[in-house]
Amino acid sequence: MANVTQTSKASPFRKKQNRFRVTLLGTGAPPPALNRFGPSTLVEVGDQKFLFDAGRGALQRLHQLGIPFGDITGICLTHHHSDHIVGFTDLWLTGWIGRPWGRRRVPLKVWGPEGTNQMAEHLPLAFATDIRVRSHSYPPEGVKLISTEIEEGVVFESGGVRLTAFKVDHGGEQLDAFGYRIDYDGHSVVLSGDTTFNENLIAHSQNVDLLVHEVTYGMAQGVEHSNLERIRRNHTVPEDAGKVFALTRPKLAVYTHILLFGEATAADLLPATRGVYTGPVLVGEDLMQFDIGDEVEGSQYVPSIDTTAKR
Repeated sequence: MANVTQTSKASPFRKKQNRFRVTLLGTGAPPPALNRFGPSTLVEVGDQKFLFDAGRGALQRLHQLGIPFGDITGICLTHHHSDHIVGFTDLWLTGWIGRPWGRRRVPLKVWGPEGTNQMAEHLPLAFATDIRVRSHSYPPEGVKLISTEIEEGVVFESGGVRLTAFKVDHGGEQLDAFGYRIDYDGHSVVLSGDTTFNENLIAHSQNVDLLVHEVTYGMAQGVEHSNLERIRRNHTVPEDAGKVFALTRPKLAVYTHILLFGEATAADLLPATRGVYTGPVLVGEDLMQFDIGDEVEGSQYVPSIDTTAKR
């Protein structure tokens, strides 16, 4: 099991040419919590850097890590619920500005389900004035969007890095939803996206090094009960996630997209999981990092007190 240590700076990669690191930028969901920003995961693999989903605060988390948005290869979307994409425009437009936290000079590649092309077509219309004005100061290529709507299968392969999308089941939600598997240098990571207990996810996650899985727990009574019950049916409770972990046997499983109802807390998640799974599992936190190799090494990045952006 990975031991998670605290560090005030990003730890060095084991080897630059073989780096494979996963950073949980945001482990939250729709609730506007300050300790858990919206769902977003950074995967640094080989010489590529990918974002998976673009929830609230993703750009701020990248800035805390000292990674300018100009370094990002592309963004992979799991589905089009707002909590997974509300930070997209911030990343795209603020990341274009020619300051240390931006400096994007090339078009942004975006992969996602049906609706991704429509989003990429209409967002520039919504922000046409901003784009027109700033294009006098910054490279116009840096604000262009290149979108690809995905089906199940390989969506990116280059330099030994392979990204595979696979369908998951977001319960009663009427939209396409995907998880992603990242393979590199004989190692693998799976990101579940939003899903219920899902056999297709299990098939794509066998013996992976790291399985990052969504979770929901708890319930409220009164006027909220019926709505929260509906929401819970679209996600995975810890008891079912534990069954997924037991069937896939990852080196490490980590919870993200942590959606808690009623009096439930994050501390309740592992006890609820242990009834069906006794292997290595952690509750993710924002800026928790995992280096993937023969072992999965975890660390909790703690940013310095002064995290203000230079003007």
